[in-house]
Amino acid sequence: MPELPEVEVVRRGLERWISDRTVAEVQVLHPRAVRRHLGGAEDFAARLKGRRTGAVRRRGKYLWLPLEDTAEAVLAHLGMSGQLLVQPGDAPDEKHLRIRVRFADDLGTELRFVDQRTFGGLSLHGSVPGDLEGLPDAIAHIARDPLDPAFDEAAFHLALRRRRTTVKRALLDQSLISGVGNIYADEALWRARLHYDRPTATLTRPRSTELLGHVRDVMSAALAVGGTSFDSLYVNVNGESGYFERSLDAYGREDEPCRRCGTAMRRRPWMNRSSYFCPRCQRPPRSAGASALQRGVLPIRPGSRPDTP
Repeated sequence: MPELPEVEVVRRGLERWISDRTVAEVQVLHPRAVRRHLGGAEDFAARLKGRRTGAVRRRGKYLWLPLEDTAEAVLAHLGMSGQLLVQPGDAPDEKHLRIRVRFADDLGTELRFVDQRTFGGLSLHGSVPGDLEGLPDAIAHIARDPLDPAFDEAAFHLALRRRRTTVKRALLDQSLISGVGNIYADEALWRARLHYDRPTATLTRPRSTELLGHVRDVMSAALAVGGTSFDSLYVNVNGESGYFERSLDAYGREDEPCRRCGTAMRRRPWMNRSSYFCPRCQRPPRSAGASALQRGVLPIRPGSRPDTP
């Protein structure tokens, strides 16, 4: 699923090509693409017609397009395979085209929502009262992301200390810190030399500050090269893939040497996903190692000691 860097790349492209244009027509070609819009496909299309778009915004993995002179916005979630493409009006339709938005101008381009697996979609929502960015009420619970200038580092640290959870679970908790998914969590934890099962209550303020810095660094690096693309499902608005896959230090590198110490990287099942880590640089905490050993998922060699980093 696209994470913050990939969604931000799409937002920037939409801001360049879609902002400040008037909608002439909307075609909903698959009802699941607007299933989160309570009024249905016809209502979605009718309420967008004639509206002028504002500057495209983002909160974590969500995008929204404010509608000028209203308290409403089009909320977009890409899901596993959603793509928001800006295409010439006469370009052939994509195989999995779900929604088409035409504009009342002479630019000759239209917005297309393409989604092979139909997990993503568009919907129309009211804004949170008083929010200067017009945040849709449907995502009011989503926290700010670590690249947001208004992100509260002190509150983040306190939340980590208070919660009875582990560090990777916390990084993926979108109500605590948004935009971080499985890939960039593994990358940041590798850089911080932290095991994914490290209890958050054991993190000191300097340690959590260091981790947050690594989260920001890895996301900024990914954003600079267009995000991470493992297949053709994630692309920017022009249909181009990102290149951060070539720079990954942890994710997807099972059995390859750690770039820091040379130890073979490991992969472990984790919450219906996978966690990639270096067993030497990211030693499990004692309690996590014992628990994992009992479950039979983390082999520890006889005589080795799973020191807490």
